[in-house]
Amino acid sequence: MNLTDRIVVVTGGAGGIGAALSRRFAAEGAAAVVVADLDADAARAVAEGIGPVAHAHAVDVTDEEQVRALVADTEQRFGRIDLFCANAGVTTGGGVEVDDAGWDRAWRVNVIAHVYSARAVLPGMLARGGGHLLHTCSAAGVLTAVGDAAYTATKHASVGFAEWLAITYRDRGIRVSALCPQGVDTPMLADGLVDGHLGARVVAASGAVLTPDQVADAAIAGLAEERFLILPHPEVADYARRRAEDPDGWQAGMRKLVRRLTA
Repeated sequence: MNLTDRIVVVTGGAGGIGAALSRRFAAEGAAAVVVADLDADAARAVAEGIGPVAHAHAVDVTDEEQVRALVADTEQRFGRIDLFCANAGVTTGGGVEVDDAGWDRAWRVNVIAHVYSARAVLPGMLARGGGHLLHTCSAAGVLTAVGDAAYTATKHASVGFAEWLAITYRDRGIRVSALCPQGVDTPMLADGLVDGHLGARVVAASGAVLTPDQVADAAIAGLAEERFLILPHPEVADYARRRAEDPDGWQAGMRKLVRRLTA
């Protein structure tokens, strides 16, 4: 995808990877970038920092009516949506002990929000015969987020849903990409480290922690090549191969890392 003159929507756009994506899309020549977030003031600040092509929109991605309104308002204002980035995500920092509300929130933000956005944006894209969906899924979706059961399960589901979309709609002109970074210097990781969450400690110990701007660079490259799996940390591909070839050995290595970090 060439971003020049494109109409783009980014959910979770008020900070971290979402804000970096929004800035980069504008720099690449997008005609409009809609910065959508639950935090309306933060979304407005990001949009104002980008300039005239950026527009803030308050949205709760777990509310289907609000997602439909985001898509409808954007299409009414700009005529179409060329790229929809379902980027919002949440962690729990815990395992099976996390209560039902925590599991439900992870499921709704990390998976069902992607379903809602696809339902809302696909009819217009299919009618025009083209469009691109970019889902931020995390390396946890192809590996495991040690210490966070709900994040692991829901990110695997989000990758699975993105792959289903890619297989189902590619021949009808729709491109789908799953953005799967590992460690990224965002409040999500920083807060996890402050709170002592095992998952955040494992991520920090497992490899390079990228900036959101570096993740945005990788996303631009992946979109240009129309890749399904976009891996800002290239080593994740090697990890995934090792995991597939020797699941027991991979799990043994992960347990060893956990023992070292918790000793």
